[in-house]
Amino acid sequence: MNDSKVSANAAQPTAATLPDDYTTKPGKPYPLGATPDSEGTNFALFSGNATAVYLCLYDPQRPEHEIVSIPVTEHTELVWHIHVANIGPGQLYGYRVDGPYDPEEGQYFNPYKVLLDPYARAIHAPLNHDDSFLGYDLKEEGEHRVLSMDTKDSGPKMPKSVVIDPNFDWDDDLAPQIPMSRSVIYEVHVKGFTQQHPTIAPEIRGTYAGMATPESIDYLKKLGITAVELLPIHQFTNESYWGYNSIGFFAPQNTYSSSAVRRSGMMGQQVTEFKEMVKAFHKAGIEVILDVVYNHTAEGNQLGPTLSMKGIDNRAYYRQVEDNPIYFNDFTGTGNTLDLTHPRTLQLVMDSLRYWVTDMHVDGFRFDLASALVRDELEAGRVSSFLDTVAQDPILAQVKLIAEPWDIGSYHVGEFPVSWAEWNGKYRDCVRKFWKGDEHQALELGYRVLGSPDLYGNDGRSPGNSVNFITAHDGFTLNDLVSYNEKHNDANG
Repeated sequence: MNDSKVSANAAQPTAATLPDDYTTKPGKPYPLGATPDSEGTNFALFSGNATAVYLCLYDPQRPEHEIVSIPVTEHTELVWHIHVANIGPGQLYGYRVDGPYDPEEGQYFNPYKVLLDPYARAIHAPLNHDDSFLGYDLKEEGEHRVLSMDTKDSGPKMPKSVVIDPNFDWDDDLAPQIPMSRSVIYEVHVKGFTQQHPTIAPEIRGTYAGMATPESIDYLKKLGITAVELLPIHQFTNESYWGYNSIGFFAPQNTYSSSAVRRSGMMGQQVTEFKEMVKAFHKAGIEVILDVVYNHTAEGNQLGPTLSMKGIDNRAYYRQVEDNPIYFNDFTGTGNTLDLTHPRTLQLVMDSLRYWVTDMHVDGFRFDLASALVRDELEAGRVSSFLDTVAQDPILAQVKLIAEPWDIGSYHVGEFPVSWAEWNGKYRDCVRKFWKGDEHQALELGYRVLGSPDLYGNDGRSPGNSVNFITAHDGFTLNDLVSYNEKHNDANG
C-alpha cells in the first residue's frame, strides 16, 4: 500500500503566491458551491476526511493555465470555505484535495488531480477521457496498480467548473401544472431531436435552442403531448451518448448548448440557454421533466477516473464493499453506487433537485434506476431516508416524481410511496406479450388497461401513479418492436 500524502503545491509548484488583486477572507460554509456577490465569490466544499483543500483558479482565455492555487484554511462542520474578492461570473475554477491515498481503506485523495465542484452550475468543456484523470499508476501491473498513486497533473486537460450569474428574466413564466392523470409524456433526446432538422438553423441543431424553436414546439403540440421528458442533461462524460453517466448534478450538458456549436465561448452560456428553452416550452403549455441519474456517477469503480467526488471524499459519497472497501458496491452496472445514506450525499441530491425546480423551472423528474437510491431500506420494507426527505420537501412536493422502480438486482414496481409515480414495467411487458399473440394474457391485460388496480389501488394511490409505456430508450423502437421477433443489431454488440 502506498500511503502517500503530497501537498497541492507539489502538484503545481508555480501557484504558490496569491496575486495582489485576489484578496481573500474566510467566507461562509453555506451555500455549498460557488456563489458570486457584489464583492467577489464565496466557495464552499464539503470533505469530511481531507487534510487540506486548495482552490485553483484558471484563465478563461487559456483554461489549461492555472493562475493561482489558494489554500482553503477555514472549515466549519466539515465544509471548507473561502471568499475571493474581485472574481465573478465566468471565472474558471477547480479543487485539489489532499488526504490519505489508501485504497484498501477506500480513500483516494490525490492532490495531483484537479476536481470538479459537485455543486458546479456549469462546466466549461466536454469531458473526454485522458489518462491523467486516473488517480492510480497505469505503469504498475495488475491489481497492484490501484495501490500506487499517480503523480501526473490532470489540471491542463481537466474541464473546469464555472462561476455563473444566476440572474435571468423569467418574465411571467408559469408552470403548466398538468395533473398526472392527464399527462402524455414524450421521451426525447436533446441532441438527436433536432440534429438533422432541415429547416432549423445549422448552428442551433441538436441544442437547447433547437428544442425551443417554433418548428420543434409546433411538432410536439401536434402530437398532443403535455410534457417532454429529456434524456439526461446533467453534465456527463462523452463516452455516453444517451447521457447516463453523470458527473455534474447542477450543470446542464455543455455540448447541448449552441454556444458549443458556434465555439464562441462556453463560460456558463448553457445555463441561460436551458432556461430560455424551459421558458419557451411553458409558454406553449408543455412541461419539462428531466431524466436524472443520481444512482451513480462517471467515476466508476477503483479503476475509474478521479474527476470529482472520488477525490473529494470517496468514503462519504460512494458505497464500498463493507469488509473490503477498495471495491465499490455496484447496484447500477456502471461500477459505483452513490451512498444516499450519508447525510451530505443526500443533501447534494436534494439541493440539486430543488435547484432545478427553483432556478431552472423544471416541472418534474424521472429517476433512473430509482431502486438503487433506496437499496437496503426498500429491501427491508421501510421507507428510505431519501423517499422520506423528498416527501416532506415543500418544493419537491409540487412537482412530478417518477421512479424507474428497479435496478440490476431488485424490482419494486408498485412499491414506491403514494407521492411517487412509477414506470409500470408490468404494463409494458403485458401489452408486448398480448400484442405479439402470447397466450393467457387477457386477464392481466384487463388489470393493466384499468390502471393496474392490483398495484395502485388500495393505499391512497390511483391509476395516475402508473406511467404506462410500451417502448422507451432501452431496447426496440415501437416500429422495430412490432416488426421483429428478436434483435438483429449484432454489429452493435
